[in-house]
Amino acid sequence: MKKSKFLSRRLFIQRTALATAALPIFGIAHSRGAGANEKLQHACIGVGGMGANDFQMFLKHPRVQVVALCDVDEGTLKKAAEAAPGARLYRDWRELLAKENVDSINIAVPDHSHFLIAMSGIGKGKHVYCQKPLCHDVAEVRALTEASIKAGVITQLGTQMASSIGDRTAVSLLRAGAVGKVKRVVLCANRPGAIENYRLPGPRPAQGEPPPATLDWNLWLGSAPERPFAKDIYHPTKWRAWQDFGTGWSGDIGCHIFDSVWKGLRMEAPLSVRADVQESWAKSPARRADTWPQSQHITWNFPGNDLTGGKEWIAEWYDGEWFPPKEVQGLFTAADYPTESAMVLGTEGAMLIPMGSRPYLLPEEKFKSYPQPKFEARDHYHHFIGACLGGEKTESHFGQSGPMTEAILLGTIAIRVPGEKLVWNAKEMTIPNNRAAEKFLRRSYRDGWKVL
Repeated sequence: MKKSKFLSRRLFIQRTALATAALPIFGIAHSRGAGANEKLQHACIGVGGMGANDFQMFLKHPRVQVVALCDVDEGTLKKAAEAAPGARLYRDWRELLAKENVDSINIAVPDHSHFLIAMSGIGKGKHVYCQKPLCHDVAEVRALTEASIKAGVITQLGTQMASSIGDRTAVSLLRAGAVGKVKRVVLCANRPGAIENYRLPGPRPAQGEPPPATLDWNLWLGSAPERPFAKDIYHPTKWRAWQDFGTGWSGDIGCHIFDSVWKGLRMEAPLSVRADVQESWAKSPARRADTWPQSQHITWNFPGNDLTGGKEWIAEWYDGEWFPPKEVQGLFTAADYPTESAMVLGTEGAMLIPMGSRPYLLPEEKFKSYPQPKFEARDHYHHFIGACLGGEKTESHFGQSGPMTEAILLGTIAIRVPGEKLVWNAKEMTIPNNRAAEKFLRRSYRDGWKVL
């Protein structure tokens, strides 16, 4: 195995043994490839919520046949089955992968289950489309990235905006040096209503209750520690608020907002990261042990390159009730500052990248005649399908999006030790100035849940 530039073979095996011990990753059993007139045989794992949209996008492609569906909620599964007559139905993804000789799978389940499903799929030679973030833990991301490259399968992270004309334009302009040498990036996700609807204050209820008859709670928990079911705070949508299941708002939306900046500036692993959080969360041991804060400010120090200049530069993240500084918001005067966006500050100007929209070069008067690249519309899902059928490489393959996800998840580690600057050794995958924080790099899985 070729030595990773981030992690030695010895340390890679040592630090990810919990996840890869039973996976035949060096003897990949590749699935069959689709011929010129054949359809891609595809399975959808997770068909509720975001998974319902993903399912529909795969179903619409003329060269895809959705032959299997999987969901731990029987009601959700039966509803999806109505749109795919003849598809075989499963409650347990392990059974699906054991029985189905599909070419590809997509994964749209809570974050804590991403790695096990994706790694098992790759181990069987399946092409994998996985919703963001790629994994729950940094160690999982590193292992999955390495495995996907070794296997040579097609992969795509569910950062749909990465295929949009807006994000691709931003990448092109940044690589062209439109705003000069970049010194600072300010990212934010202050979506109205998100705190009330998705970021629960916790702590968990003192007592649980029986789950609905349609839900297999044991399968939903998967590798996470056991806890009783409780209505309206976990399944189907609010699991993101809990450390055992989600990665918080920065882990979820951060993958969208970071993406064009990461690619445009050819970013690499950060040198350090620090987080400040709301005081009420920081002072509550029960909340700190169980939920993510409802507001946070994360700062990464990144190594400089030819697009940024200098030895280091910073990227910041604001969410919840913490907003970008007024001097940053004031650079954009055409309309209200986008609640989910990235602002890139350079020596010759600035670029505002609203999530899902075209970027603005600022000040607009200075850049009104700046040449703009031209791109054709592209569907993120169908681009993945095209690659599986022999087309061009995907926009957000794991080799590209894995290192970005690592950096984002390092921010979630900093959240757990607020106010402390964590030095990151990417090659050794260690935090040399705070060994105690390294426990957050990887989880211990519940008994019976290993990679198959």
